[in-house]
Amino acid sequence: MNKNFALLGASGYIAPRHLQAIKNTNNNLLAALDMFDSVGVMDSYFPDAAFFVETERFDRHIEKLKYDKSIELDYISICTPNYLHDSHIRMALRRGADAICEKPLVLNPWNLDALKKMEKESGKRVWNILQLRHHKTILDLKERVNSAPNDKIFEIDLTYLTSRGKWYYTSWKGNKNKSGGIATNIGVHFYDMLSWIFGEVKNNVIHVHTHDRASGYLEFKRARVRWFLSINYDLLPEKIKAKGDRTYRSIKIEGEELEFSGGFTDLHTRVYESIIKNKGYGLEDARPAIEIVHKIRNSEPIGIKGDYHPLARNKLSKHPFKSNS
Repeated sequence: MNKNFALLGASGYIAPRHLQAIKNTNNNLLAALDMFDSVGVMDSYFPDAAFFVETERFDRHIEKLKYDKSIELDYISICTPNYLHDSHIRMALRRGADAICEKPLVLNPWNLDALKKMEKESGKRVWNILQLRHHKTILDLKERVNSAPNDKIFEIDLTYLTSRGKWYYTSWKGNKNKSGGIATNIGVHFYDMLSWIFGEVKNNVIHVHTHDRASGYLEFKRARVRWFLSINYDLLPEKIKAKGDRTYRSIKIEGEELEFSGGFTDLHTRVYESIIKNKGYGLEDARPAIEIVHKIRNSEPIGIKGDYHPLARNKLSKHPFKSNS
């Protein structure tokens, strides 16, 4: 039986992957909401879906569908800015729909506790887009770790460089209070993947944390991880720049490079397929990564000492819009 969806944040970067996933799973998009009306992409997926730029009119439309036409929502997909996720998840549950939310699910661990109460009261679920758990390379890695001796501790270097222009600092993404900062905004999926594979966190040390980069050391039950994340183009390897690419991912395990360059395009569809079968990942699955990024955001960097990622030694860059950074 086809499911009925609504979408919040239809003009966002990641929204087309949700639209594609809804379509690929043979379901219906009834309505979409975004304060910006540049949503022509909807024509490629659901041209007949209602669209609203005001929350009040969107909410009214959903209510009218229910009471005038006996059409109820099954899911509300949330692709809005990070700081709005908590509020929009609550909206979905109040509307009697399951919430499917992009990363990070929420910004703070205690938000999860409140949402658990709302889940219980509403009888509906909160699902998180933890798509790396569906990536073949990551699934193979998890199997490799599970097959290793129980006392084996893996040495890992994780690097994720995804360059962003000056627009980033003007948008909500450049506002730490709205995005959660670099580690939250571009790193939460990696922290989820690491905790899912290597177990509970034993130690979380921050070496560098500025407007355009973050780096630290994470010790899990079965891994020691030196990580580095950045949106600074200048830090990309020259071979990546030469190809005209702006993103570089690298996971080295015991010095061996893990092939991780592709396989991302259909992950949202796989996530949706699991959720519709009631086999997706929920609030407690999201908790370890939320706790990791919350600690990173609220810790004072110790500088270049101890077990750190090699790129952490790079000279810091000035904020493009601030004289002191």
